Amino acid sequence: MAFALSSIQLTSNAFPAGGQIPSKHTGEGDNISPALAWDSVPEGTQAFALICHDPDAPLIKQGSYGFVHWVLYNLPADLRSLVEGSTEGTSGVNDYGKNGYAGPMPPEGHGLHHYYFWILALERPLQLPAGLSMAELLEKTEPYLLGVNRLVGTYQRD
Repeated sequence: MAFALSSIQLTSNAFPAGGQIPSKHTGEGDNISPALAWDSVPEGTQAFALICHDPDAPLIKQGSYGFVHWVLYNLPADLRSLVEGSTEGTSGVNDYGKNGYAGPMPPEGHGLHHYYFWILALERPLQLPAGLSMAELLEKTEPYLLGVNRLVGTYQRD
């Protein structure tokens, strides 16, 4: 499944694009989701979804690579930001097998990992049930996708 990047812009006041994710947003810290904001939303957007994925993780699961840290959806069209530790939307399942955010925590000595926070703009609200995996969310949202973009942060354990 391939998505072309669009004009939508995703930012965080917790870290700059390409910058290090603060430890409080990691599994070694408080493990709370960072604040995120988005703008330049495609015309006709009726809902949003978010994913955080680490493609550098040395795992292959059901034909997919990396590690999924967050799946969040059913976000309303008028929403343009999430506060730190937000409870907005519906949580999907991460690769720890739990719903909600699970911060970066690469294997010790594995080097620098890149964490892709993806924002998806959808042409209609879908009212999806809790607990979807990243693959299930992408399958259900692909027909309604208006735009997608990402914010990449980094983290490395000592």
